[in-house]
Amino acid sequence: MAGRKQLLIILLFVLFIIEGTVVPWIIPDSWLPRIGHNFVFIAILFVTVYYHRHSALVLGIIFGLLHDVVYYGHMIGPYSFAMGLTAYLIGLFFKSPRATMPVMMMMVILGSLLFDSILFFTYKLFRLNQESYNWALLEYMIPTVFIHFIFALIIYVPLRKQLDRLTRRRVTKKDKV
Repeated sequence: MAGRKQLLIILLFVLFIIEGTVVPWIIPDSWLPRIGHNFVFIAILFVTVYYHRHSALVLGIIFGLLHDVVYYGHMIGPYSFAMGLTAYLIGLFFKSPRATMPVMMMMVILGSLLFDSILFFTYKLFRLNQESYNWALLEYMIPTVFIHFIFALIIYVPLRKQLDRLTRRRVTKKDKV
């Protein structure tokens, strides 16, 4: 079981590296300010639905802090807070190891909108942005949701299989105890 957890953490770290190195080459320069390509967050949403919300909370806080430090230097903490809180709330409202693909895609859409909304209002609270919520929704939240949806469709099958194996081993271990 520890091997699967380590594999998951390595996958999240690889996604974190890809976000900063490969994705800016793929996305046109004019789209970069409008699209948030937070692939680690999407994988964490899969963890919260198919595995456990507390694990997703911890992973969200850790990888959110990495995002705060490496990519977004305005403040330390908003991404960590938003990722952890969103993962926990999605897991609190919905946790089903048997969730179908359409249900998971709805969780990705809701999670992405919630994540961006929390970030928007956090930056608004500290007066780091002056735009309205409607402008932010049209300019970068909806395009980001679209990119997150496409990425979630791509990783759905392999990540779901890995998390199913991890969940099965966790349940088997609980039955033995």
